[in-house]
This record gives sequence, C-alpha cells and structure tokens, in this order.
Amino acid sequence: MANSKEAQARIKINNLLERAGWRFFDDAKGPANIQLEANVKIAQKDIDAFGEDFESTEKGYIDFLLLDEKGFPYVVLEAKKEEKNPLDGKEQARRYAQSQNARFVLLSNGNLHYFWDLERGNPEVITEIPTQESLSNRLDFTPNNKRLAEEKVAVDYIALTQKPDYKDDPRYQNEATRGKYIHDEGLRILRPYQLKAIQALQKSADNGNDRFLLEMATGTGKTLVAGAAIKLFLRSGNAKRVLFLVDRLELEEQAHKNFSHYLKKDCHAVIYKHNRDDWKKAEIVISTVQSFTSQDKYKKLFSPTDFELVISDEAHRSISGNSRAVFEYFVGYKLGLTATPKDYLKNVDSQNLAAEDPRAWERRQLLDTYTTFGCPSGEPTFRYTLLDGVKGGYLINPVAVDARTDITTELLSEKGYAVMVENEEGEEIEKNYFHLDFEKKFFSEATNQIFCQTIIENALPDPISGEIGKTIVFCISQKHAAKITQTLNQMAYQRWPDKYNSDFAVQITSNVQDAQQMAINFANNNLNGRTKFLPGYKTSKTRICVTVGMMTTGYDCEDIMNLALLRPVFSPTDFVQIKGRGTRKFTFAYKDENGVAKKADKDKYKFFDFFANFEYFEEKFNYDEVLVMPVKPKGAGGGGDDDKVAYVDQIEIFDPDKIRLLTQTLVGVEGMKVDRKLFERAKEKIQQDKEVKQAVAQEQWEKAIKILRERYENQPELYLTLYKIRKSENLDRRLTWREFLERTFGLIDAFKSKNEKLEEEVDKFISIHKPESQYVPHIRNYLKAYVTDERFREIINCGSFAELNVYPGFSMGEFKALGYWRKTVPEYVKDYVPLNQYM
Repeated sequence: MANSKEAQARIKINNLLERAGWRFFDDAKGPANIQLEANVKIAQKDIDAFGEDFESTEKGYIDFLLLDEKGFPYVVLEAKKEEKNPLDGKEQARRYAQSQNARFVLLSNGNLHYFWDLERGNPEVITEIPTQESLSNRLDFTPNNKRLAEEKVAVDYIALTQKPDYKDDPRYQNEATRGKYIHDEGLRILRPYQLKAIQALQKSADNGNDRFLLEMATGTGKTLVAGAAIKLFLRSGNAKRVLFLVDRLELEEQAHKNFSHYLKKDCHAVIYKHNRDDWKKAEIVISTVQSFTSQDKYKKLFSPTDFELVISDEAHRSISGNSRAVFEYFVGYKLGLTATPKDYLKNVDSQNLAAEDPRAWERRQLLDTYTTFGCPSGEPTFRYTLLDGVKGGYLINPVAVDARTDITTELLSEKGYAVMVENEEGEEIEKNYFHLDFEKKFFSEATNQIFCQTIIENALPDPISGEIGKTIVFCISQKHAAKITQTLNQMAYQRWPDKYNSDFAVQITSNVQDAQQMAINFANNNLNGRTKFLPGYKTSKTRICVTVGMMTTGYDCEDIMNLALLRPVFSPTDFVQIKGRGTRKFTFAYKDENGVAKKADKDKYKFFDFFANFEYFEEKFNYDEVLVMPVKPKGAGGGGDDDKVAYVDQIEIFDPDKIRLLTQTLVGVEGMKVDRKLFERAKEKIQQDKEVKQAVAQEQWEKAIKILRERYENQPELYLTLYKIRKSENLDRRLTWREFLERTFGLIDAFKSKNEKLEEEVDKFISIHKPESQYVPHIRNYLKAYVTDERFREIINCGSFAELNVYPGFSMGEFKALGYWRKTVPEYVKDYVPLNQYM
C-alpha cells in the first residue's frame, strides 16, 4: 500500500483526469478495451512495484500513459509525491515519452501541474488537465519561432489578404488615383511604426521569447497591428486558433468587425457569446474577459491547449488583478497590447505613494503586466508613444483646459468644502466634503450648471458649420449623466430654440436602451439626424454625448473636438483612454449646392478638466488654458452679494438606518418549505422578464441587476433578497446578484460553496505567481485562513506572529515554511479577493 501522502497525490491527479474527460481502465483487461472503452492506461507493473514509495519503480515505468482514441500512446503523466517538485520527473518523463512516441508530457504532484509540449519550449504551469479533443487538435500544430521570425512582412501584409491582386488594378498603378483607390477599397496599409511593431515581435521570437508586449498610444491602430500579428502566427504555423480578450462589450463587436474586414479571406472570426456551440470552427475567438472570470467558467468551457495564441487588448485592464488567471490558464504564445505607458506618473514620487493611494495600486498592476509579458525591466517589445504619434503627424495633443469652480477647488483642497450642518442634538457643526463626495454625498445643482455653461461657451466649434464641435462629457454616475444631459438641453434650447428639440445632448449609459447603437450613430454622424446649421453637411445633429464609462475605451470617433471630465479619475488607464478619444486626426469636408468644396483639418481638441485630473497624474501641470469661471450660472437669479459666490443647493448624508424592532424566531435546519422553493419560483418568474433576459444575453450586467432589484427585490409575491436565496440554497457564503442571474439563465449549473470558491482563488494565485511546489500546500492553507478568519488577518497584518504558536488554524511551522510568500499572499488578497463573499 502506498502511504497517505502518495495516495492523496494520486487521488488528486485521478480527479483532474476524470474532470478533463479521461476514462480509466485496468491494463489486465486487454488491448480490446484500450480501443473501445478507455484512454487512460495505468501501468500495472508500476502499481505492483510501488510498495511504500511509488517513486521507486522497476525498469523506469511511468505512472500514467494516456492513449488516443485508437489506443496509441499520447501523453505521459509523471506523478510525484506532494512534497516533491513535479519538475524532478521532467527528464524521466521525456525519455519515456520519446520511447513511446508520445508528444505531450504532464508533470504533477497533486498540487502543482505542468504541461509540456516536447515540440515547443518548456513545461508551463496549468490548473486543469487538457482534454483529449484539445490535444488531438494540437497534434498537427508544429510551432517554430524561426518560421515566425523569417515570415516576410511588408506594409501591404494585410492588404494582400484583403485583395491579393490589388496592385494589378489600373487605379492603383496610376499614382494620381492610387490614394483614392486604396481608400475606396478599404485596403489597410501598415504605417511605418506598425510595421516596426511586427518586426520587433519577430525579432523577440527569434531570441526565443514567447511573450510580447506592444505599448502603443490610443489612436495608433493597435487592432490593425493585432490583425497583422494574428496573420503572422496563423500563416507561419505557430497558431491554429487565437483567443482575443477585451475588457468592454462594445470592443467585442469592434474587434470582430475589424478582423473580419482585415482577414476574412484567410480565417474566420467569431464572438464567443454568439457562437457558444461552434466556436471551434473559427480561427479567431473574441470575448470579454469578464465572460470567463465569473465562477471561473473558462475552466469549464475550455481546455488549456485550445488556443495557441492569446492576445489581451488593453492588457493593463483586461488581465488586471486575478483576471490574469484566465490569461495564464492557456499554454502557448501571449501577446499584450496597452496604451498605458509604465511612466504615466510625471513628477510624482511613485515610491512614496501611500499603499491605499489608487495610483500606487495602478502602478503595481502595470508593473505586473510588464512582468507577465516577459518585460520585468519595464521595456516592452515595442513602444510608440502619444508624443511619437504627434511628431510623426498621426496624432494631435489636447489643449488642456483648467476649469475648476470655487466649489470644486475647495473640494479638491486638503481641508475640503466646509458647510454647517445640524447634528442629532440640534447643534450646528462644520462638515467637510471632498471631491470624492461630489454627486455621491454632496450635490450642487449650481456647480453642474456652471459645468454645462462653461462647456457651451468655451468649446471648440465645428470648423465647417460653426456650431459646437462634437463633444463627449464624462460624468460620475448615471444619475449625474441624466442631470447634465437635461441641463445641456435646457441651455441649448435657450440659445438655439429652432435648432434642437432636446437632442443637443444625449445620455449614453448602460441603463439607456440602445445606448451602444446611439454611440455608433454619433460616430457615423447620424445621431438624431443631421445638423440644421448647414444643409447637406454630414455631421450629427446631436453635438454632445454624456456618458460615464461606455465611451472610454476603443470608441472611434475621429471628429471629436472637445472632451470634458466632470469627475475625478484615479485610473491612469481610464485617463489615458479618455484623453485618447480626441487624439485622432480628421479632415472636415463639405460641398455646397454649387459644388464649391470646403475642407478643414483638425489640428487640436480641447480637454476640459473640472477636477484637476491632469495635476493628479502630473504634479504642477501647466495647463494650456485656465478659465475664469462664472460665480453663478446664468439664469440662476441676480442681485446682491450672493452673486459673488457659488452656492450649494443640496447636501445628502447617508447615515446607516437603526433597528426599531428585533424579533428572533428559530427555524429548523431544513428551513421553511417556502424558502427551499424560493430559487425555483424566482427563476421561473425572472426568466419571463424580457428586459432582464435581454440584458443578460448582451452581458449588460449592471443594467440587468438594476432592473432585477427594482422589480423583484423585496417586492410582493417573491420578496426576493440575497439572504433568502442563500438560506434557501443552504449556502455557506454570501451571494451576488450576478451569480443569481447567471444561474437563473443557465450560465452556471450551481452556486459554489465557500471552499470551492477558495480553491478557485488558490488556483488563480498559483497560475499567476507560479510558486515552487514545496510552497503550494502552505500557500493554500495560508490564503484560506487569511480570507476567512478575521482574527488570523489581524495577527498577520499587525505582525503579532507569536500568537501563531497558539492559533489552531495555521501553525507557526507552516508560517515559517512560507518564506517569501508570507507577504505576497496578503497583498494579493487585499488587492483582488472580495472578503465579504466569504462571510
């Protein structure tokens, strides 16, 4: 009999194999059963030889031999004791695999697992065993970095796919018509720096790297470069299928449209959520990373070997935090695209930022991103900055406008904006509010009116029609966006009563129906029709889109003339992306009824900053324009000294409610029947709600949850609450509304228990940080204790380590054995693990 540690390792490995669909049989049953019944062979001689130590086997037999559907050797799995490093068996497994003509090797000790394709690179950490089907597809995949490096790539690399004979067309051969021909045919010619990006990737691959990071400013065509990279990998045989991960729903459609335009003659691209049953037929699969992270669905949906190339668009965001576990789950080449430079903080001592400062957290994330893509020094595979784009004549810089009001100036100060409020005793006391409180606890209608007035009076005009140039305004919340939209429309009607009908400004947020299509119409210059200022001129009647976050990333609208931040921004990624909405160049053109043409080039755009965001990321920033703000919005009343100061219209402070009556009633362990049936009744009811169903289908989770809670939370008939659902399902942790909706609409089979969720967190940590095998058992126990036990967290956070000598859940010996990971695990939990789910 093997000892208990050996048995535990083998049981874990068996469970992993079964979960991946591999079936077991006894070698003694004979070769007929090899072909017909099973595809995992356990060498009987090994089992007999184990005795007290299955590491010592006769004649070098292997622990597991996985067979293909025809019964031929396929994968060698070398198993080690839990305390041994799986890599210790690497050479032994290689020899055995070569002797059996098996291409793939798995190395495991039950806690840590490696997958090794003998034809490509080194063993890679995995958290699930690949399926037989996935490995079958990989058999004719023969990666070779040399082929990748030697593939000839020229400026017409994409154009040759779009139209292989484009050079034969007389319109191309004629230099006078060549530019128009390329434009009319939609041919994409790589710019010099885009070609250099691909060549840098090839050079890096030639040096033996399989991870690459392209740092390119917003507006420089990262998606086109990604298309060229995809063609490069597919054409050179270094990938059969590519996963393209984005972080926003609207970017799915945009990426699909672009890749179909660039590469449809070479390969097929699909959006995963629209092709859940036949995605395997495509060469490019596009998805938001959020579609996979909830409940760790990616492990259920995919095998680690399903994609040979994984691309992360805006890598700093799409694989930030433990979303990186999705990225690391797949073995193979990895390519990251980011517009956020590592040195985004200017004149700020990043080393002395407080741990809780959002800039410090973002900086850690960004540095982690560079490390993930094999660039720990902070030097990406290729870099092309905003300044490079401006110097090259491809992009334009903003005119930064400092537009602080008296109130926002005080909100931004260290003291804050002080007002007198009445306390519970009826006494007047001073209450201070800060910029974070604006439109959350502190509301000023006058301030919002001044914002709108400032934009209307100072915005750059459309150079052809003279009306306000197209503008995007970024607000704090959807409610704030609704207020600003209403105010802008009221002001526009007063100024131009014959031009607009409450369509000067339009709210584009997730809770507005068809918001995504409206954003597209704005870019296409037909949102609410065409302008009334100049008949026949192609520009949108709506001049301002008011949003929160929908139009920050990947939204292409080249004729934007103004941006306005009516909120503080703490994420450099958000700030860089928002700024990038205006950097693209554009030529405005119009031909009047007499055929007279008029053109004007966009050479600048304005960026209104009402909350000193430029200074937040670059201390002592020199604004290009400083506005003297009105002390009171026009039409707000007049006369007297009160006109000299801004005023506060409303202050709301949300105090916790108090319990008036507490009654306790003991319910048996089986619960009440009505509780046990609650989920099924709620499921049946909510599945019939077309609006909720549509929002879930479109992955508009914020909208779906909002509708759900408004219509069903604690409402008659169901009286639905998360607590009641948790209780009815006998769940030992807190639920989220998203989980409830996912199960209601069949996106997950069941609610996972606390321990199942904790195991997922451990797997994510392992896949991201890749600790050595001897640390894994201690990390597992440490992370679980830190997440679930408040006293344990206090011991660790306060450094009271002597208390571990008497702490029952985690010993001092285990703590010492953690080594470097003593600090890393708590940092990981603080940054990424929502502790309230485990209470």
